Amino acid sequence: MLTTPDLPKAEVLTPRQNAVLECALQLLVEGGEKALTTAGVARAANCSKESLYKWFGDRDGLLAAMITYQASKVRTPSGGHGAASPEEFRRNLEVFAVDLITVIAGEVSLALNRLAIGQADRDGARLGQLLRGHGRLPIELRARALIETGRRHGHLYYVDVAEVYETLYGLIVRDLHVRYLLGEAPEARAEVIEARARLSIDQFFRLYGRGEAN
Repeated sequence: MLTTPDLPKAEVLTPRQNAVLECALQLLVEGGEKALTTAGVARAANCSKESLYKWFGDRDGLLAAMITYQASKVRTPSGGHGAASPEEFRRNLEVFAVDLITVIAGEVSLALNRLAIGQADRDGARLGQLLRGHGRLPIELRARALIETGRRHGHLYYVDVAEVYETLYGLIVRDLHVRYLLGEAPEARAEVIEARARLSIDQFFRLYGRGEAN
């Protein structure tokens, strides 16, 4: 079973640690996983290797922190907030959709996923496990919490939250990720991404919405 050190949540990392992770992600994009050495990250980020080990542990810990940091860019309200009014709930779902599309279309996400796909039949699919555990799963759990809050406030009706999340994810992502992984250039214009997000949430409410949120 793959284990990684306990890591600080992305939202409580210091600005310095975030800057180091940004440097590490850029190294990964530019040079692939071979470029992601402790010495290379320390040099690019102008910090010591000792600091890297203290903050993130070993190389797998650094990769996990990078993935967690990347996943944190997909925002959802925390602490049960974001669903008091139908308009607020819809707005937060649209923010989630915009962020999700933006992140999966980014060069960092594409680089990580292409590397994971290339390693899928060796090394225990280590990078794929890290992506699932520190990337997809936290995003799913946060989105499911938002969905459940929407039901408590009477904006949604459903039986199985896992099924609802899969539907929401499918409506937002569609086949975009596959097309981008295969080399199609992502659409970066904000107005196009926002229009896709609004359409996906409109369709989501047609399936599960009730009351004023629909």
